Amino acid sequence: MRKTVISFALCAMLLALCFSAEAQQPTKAPRVGYLTGPSLSTSSARIEAFRQGLRELGYVEGKNIVIEYRYADGKELVRELVGLKVDVIVTGGPTLTRAAKEATSTIPVVMGSDPDPVGNGFVASLARPGGNITGLSNFSPELSGKRLELLKEIIARLSRVAVLGNSTEPGNAQSLKETEIAARAFKVQLQYLDVRGPKDIETAFREARKWRADAVLVLGSGVFISRRKQILELAVKSQLPATYSRPEYVEDGGAYDLRAEH
Repeated sequence: MRKTVISFALCAMLLALCFSAEAQQPTKAPRVGYLTGPSLSTSSARIEAFRQGLRELGYVEGKNIVIEYRYADGKELVRELVGLKVDVIVTGGPTLTRAAKEATSTIPVVMGSDPDPVGNGFVASLARPGGNITGLSNFSPELSGKRLELLKEIIARLSRVAVLGNSTEPGNAQSLKETEIAARAFKVQLQYLDVRGPKDIETAFREARKWRADAVLVLGSGVFISRRKQILELAVKSQLPATYSRPEYVEDGGAYDLRAEH
């Protein structure tokens, strides 16, 4: 799945490069601005997949393509990429896409993923995006309901689930709605905990324990992915089985041994 997503993103990026190349010298190596939210170290797997996809298409970093990396929680921001006159900017999420949209209307911007690019005002429509922004929409709220179903299959006594979401995140309301539909079908009570920033994470787990939740379901959010190690640690400390929206959580050790209790 990840390889497919990377391939689509690369195709969009290369299309953008083709338009940009008309104004470039033939011998000049294209320069790509890669803008990610978490630090580069926490995004290493995705960055390597991006590089690998480029290599498969004949672009080798340092030889015939230049990649300028920036991350949003550091000192270097999208304005620097614009100042460098990169040929295209690749963004890792809606917050970064918005920053790129506000910074330039001429440099092509390729969204690596966005739950609702039309609702966010980035494109006019999925079929005809218009403007200087294109890329991928990965909105799949129905998966939240499926994840609750999997929790029910694993934990037979499941009756209370704490849902961690971010009301300011695009797509959060629809994902929560799908979770609520599944909860009614499986007769599971939900406790929605709004986590708008890092300072709210520990409070949310404290509330989940106080409510005596049987498990935690973590919706998609840039806040969560950048603080996933803290979330994993709190889940273990709270002895709460949890299901997450992205594989990075599991890759970082997000697995709970249910055999001790079931």
